[in-house]
Amino acid sequence: MTPEGIVKESIKEILDLRKPDLYYDMPVPSGYGKPTLDFICCYLGHYFAIEAKRRKKRPTARQEGTRDDMIAAGGVVFVIDGEDGCILLDLWLTEMSKKRISI
Repeated sequence: MTPEGIVKESIKEILDLRKPDLYYDMPVPSGYGKPTLDFICCYLGHYFAIEAKRRKKRPTARQEGTRDDMIAAGGVVFVIDGEDGCILLDLWLTEMSKKRISI
């Protein structure tokens, strides 16, 4: 497994623990359509996305543009390159579990 694949597996473990209250999709890039990030998620009404990177790698310019568009629309974006990012994601999800959005 690639170093980025290991990070993605760690992220999936955190997300899977919160199902069915958490939905996520991992779009498969095919070169067509609008670019996106590795994980598109919704947890109890809170929209967020995650870009997984191998240790010490940063998003590409295209990924940064996608991230900026998501943030401008009110979403939250995590760039996770290892255990510290996974811990922050887990803490954020715990905090969001206290703030369920009802429509």
